[in-house]
Amino acid sequence: MNRMTAGDVCTRDVAVAFRSTSLDDAARSMRGHHVGCLVVVEETKEGRIVVGLLTDRDIVTSVVARDMQATSLRVGDVMTEDVVTVREDDSLHDVLATMQRRRVRRVPVTGPQDRLVGVIAADDLLRLLAEQLQTLAQLIGEQVKVEQMVRP
Repeated sequence: MNRMTAGDVCTRDVAVAFRSTSLDDAARSMRGHHVGCLVVVEETKEGRIVVGLLTDRDIVTSVVARDMQATSLRVGDVMTEDVVTVREDDSLHDVLATMQRRRVRRVPVTGPQDRLVGVIAADDLLRLLAEQLQTLAQLIGEQVKVEQMVRP
């Protein structure tokens, strides 16, 4: 079986924000992209560099639950700055181990010069595993049919 990497399975069309983005614009962006997080980036000549992560949970726990006004805040006021990332060539085993160790459900994927290339969510890994289990179940079912035909 081929070694699958973070780059093989990551979502490359990433919803991003900047530290200066208003929080209400960020929330609308999440809704518009149907995602639960935005990767916060800085534009550099090498590309987009990951500087934070803003999740729907960040907004709820840091803003809504504290009765703060989202319209007066920026993404940089609420985002998580200590973001764990994985490399594009990391194995899925390593990605999952990193997610488990850091207790996160989403990780940005970076390439050369630490530029953003994608994001992986636990849902993506679960979907991949389900597809592989489906394939294995089909294989087992086919093997039973072959055996029944060969040895009636």
